[in-house]
Amino acid sequence: MAKYIVKRLLWMIPIVLGIVLLIFTIMHLVPGDPARMILGVTATPEEIEALRHKLGLDQSFFVQLANYISGLFFHFDMGNSYVTGVSITQDVLSRLPRTFGLGMISMLVSFVLGILLGILAGTHQNRWQDRMCMIIALVGVSMPAFWLALMLVLLFAVKLQWLPAGGMGSLKYYILPALASSFGGIAGIARQTRSSVLEVIRADYVTTARSKGLKEKEVVLKHILPNALIPIITVAGASFAGVFGGSIIIETVFSINGIGLYMMSGITSRDYPVVQGCVVILGIIFSLCMLLVDIAYAFVDPRIKAQYEGESKKKGGAKA
Repeated sequence: MAKYIVKRLLWMIPIVLGIVLLIFTIMHLVPGDPARMILGVTATPEEIEALRHKLGLDQSFFVQLANYISGLFFHFDMGNSYVTGVSITQDVLSRLPRTFGLGMISMLVSFVLGILLGILAGTHQNRWQDRMCMIIALVGVSMPAFWLALMLVLLFAVKLQWLPAGGMGSLKYYILPALASSFGGIAGIARQTRSSVLEVIRADYVTTARSKGLKEKEVVLKHILPNALIPIITVAGASFAGVFGGSIIIETVFSINGIGLYMMSGITSRDYPVVQGCVVILGIIFSLCMLLVDIAYAFVDPRIKAQYEGESKKKGGAKA
C-alpha cells in the first residue's frame, strides 16, 4: 500500500511542473507591457526600461521561467504583486485558510446530502422519492453557481434578513456560500450514487443478505454502499476540486477575502504574478484532491490491495 501511495505522490511532480509551465507561458504571451501598466501612460521610456530591468522582464523567456521555477520550488517564492509590491506567497497563505475552510464545508455538505439523496433514489426506483431526488439533481446540474448565489443573497439576506450577505465571521457567514458552492456537487454525487446503487442492489449477495432477515438499513450500509463507493469517490473527488476551482465566483459574490477574490483582483488589474500564483496554488490543491481519491481507491477497492500485496509477496519469495 505504501508503494502505491508513494507512486501517486511522485506523479504529482510532473503534473505541478506542467501547471507552472502552462500558466507562466500563457501570462508571458498576454499582450501588454507590465512595466508600462505599473507606471502609467505618463512614464518616460527610460523609467519603463529601468522598471523592466528591475522586474527581470528584459530577460529571455527561458531565463524568466527558470528563475520562477527555482524561486517557487526551492524558496516557495511566487514573486511580488505588480500593484501592491507585497509578497504573493504571504498574501496567498493569509487567504488560503478562508478558501480551504469554505471548500471543506461545501464538500462535506455535497458528500453527505448527495449520498443520502442518491441512496433514497436508488432504493425507491421509479417512485416519488426517486423522481423528487432526480429533479433536485437536474436543477443542481443546470443552475449556474453565480445565479444561485445571487438568489440566495436576495432571499435570505435582503428579503428575510436571516443571514449576512457577505464577508467572513462566525459560522453563519459560511452558510450561504457553502450552499451555493455545494449545490452542483450534491447533484453530481446524487446522480452517481443512484446509478451505483441500482447496479449493486440486484446482486446475489444483496438478495442473500435480505433473505437472512437483515434490516434494510443494514443491507444498505453494510452491503450496498461499500460496493457502490468506487464511482462515487471519483465524482466526489472531482466535485471537491471543482469547489476550489469555482471559489473565484463564490468569493467574489460574497466578498470573501480568499484566493478566489485575490485572483479576480489580479485579473482585473492585470497583475500577472498574482494570477500565476493563484493558479499554481489551485492546481496543487486539485492534484492533492486527486491524490486523496487514489488513496481512497486503494483502501476501498480490494483489487488494488491484492495487486500490491501480491507484488510484495512475490518479491519476498524471490529474496527467500
